[in-house]
Amino acid sequence: MELRLYDTLTKEKRPFQPLDANNVRMYVCGPTVYDFAHIGNARPVIVFDVLFRLLRHLYGEAHVKYVRNITDVDDKINDRAARDFPGLPLNEAIREVTEHTGKQFHADVDALGALRPSVEPRATEHISEMREIIEKLVAGGFAYVAEDHVLFSPQAMNAANSTLPRYGALSNRSLDEMVAGARVDVAPYKKGNTDFVLWKPSKPGEPSWPSPAGIAAQGRPGWHVECSAMAWKHLGEYFDIHGGGIDLVFPHHENEVAQTCCAFHRERMANYWMHNGFLQVESEKMSKSLGNFVIIRDLLADWPGEVLRLNMLKTHYRSPIDWTMKSLEESAKTLDDWYRVAADAEPGQPATSVLEPLLDDLNTPLAIAALHGLRGSDISALAGSLRLLGFLSESAAQWEARKRQASGVDAKEVERLISERTAARARKDFNESDRIRDLLAAMGVAIKDSKEGTTWEVLR
Repeated sequence: MELRLYDTLTKEKRPFQPLDANNVRMYVCGPTVYDFAHIGNARPVIVFDVLFRLLRHLYGEAHVKYVRNITDVDDKINDRAARDFPGLPLNEAIREVTEHTGKQFHADVDALGALRPSVEPRATEHISEMREIIEKLVAGGFAYVAEDHVLFSPQAMNAANSTLPRYGALSNRSLDEMVAGARVDVAPYKKGNTDFVLWKPSKPGEPSWPSPAGIAAQGRPGWHVECSAMAWKHLGEYFDIHGGGIDLVFPHHENEVAQTCCAFHRERMANYWMHNGFLQVESEKMSKSLGNFVIIRDLLADWPGEVLRLNMLKTHYRSPIDWTMKSLEESAKTLDDWYRVAADAEPGQPATSVLEPLLDDLNTPLAIAALHGLRGSDISALAGSLRLLGFLSESAAQWEARKRQASGVDAKEVERLISERTAARARKDFNESDRIRDLLAAMGVAIKDSKEGTTWEVLR
């Protein structure tokens, strides 16, 4: 069995051949820490966590390096800091925002069953690498200084007589198409409409650092160069996999490719580019104006993180996903069953029937179908396969207890009613027995009678 991955650049599914099997390297764009993460942010976290787990299974935990960055310098962060901490100097307020929202993000993704990446660099810790890349681009004629800005020129990249990739190849666009379809800043100092900012002057009070390329004024980096610098620092000039949401293909990833390849005279930045599809809620695009903007924290108040994880993985990562309440309820029932059957079983090796679809470009829907097939045939393989996918993080008893706690069901009251029902059945008062069963059902509790007695569980 071999791993095959769809590459956005070549538009084909290719066998995965690591550049170095002893050092498999993956970079995924992480959060900009200015607010709670929404359910759309959760999709790449979960998708690439599955890939991270699969790569560790194939090559060994010590031989896979996963880098997911944190963007902690951004206009949205500045705006949030000024709004929430008006009495603090802006730099102190920014630190308050980024530390608090960073902790929120970690708590949320931990609850989703995602492993922490091998390295989680912050943009503000890599300013020197950004400056170095920018200096290389200016020296190579791919970037220029104008009014205390440094701008990258896609035209200069495409005009270079070298093995550099064509700007626009990743997103499959020409420069003319980019000009027509892009929302670009209109500035008199820009030589071309598609030129983008590598460095810009800071406003008074904003975070600032010594500028590159001989600029006297203090400044700060543009968004795109941040990821180029962090990927280079931790993975090198050329690495195996770069991932993120489909919305990042243009301009962010297109610009990353341009910066990195031109700075280091490389034909490629990553050997495989992977992108997850869009997410909508109840068949509509998620937006605050429609009132369907869903943050992970709110969902976790009602559902265990593994329910959200399963609900995400029921759709192939490259396909659009429709996030619905009905699907969440179905995912919860499935996990309830898996926990009852497999949570306390001794885990075996992941089943071939589960691995094969995962190796075929992370086909998680087929893998989940295979899990259902294992339920009645090989519980050990089911348990091992579920753990590979990031499930069964607790015992069956812990899972059931958390369900009861989240539902608000009073366990003592349930036990009291079950005792009364048992007594009614003993005296053959079946009307009273049925009444109590109906009362329990109205509380969201299902009961099951057996020779050993009556057991109960919370329905969702």
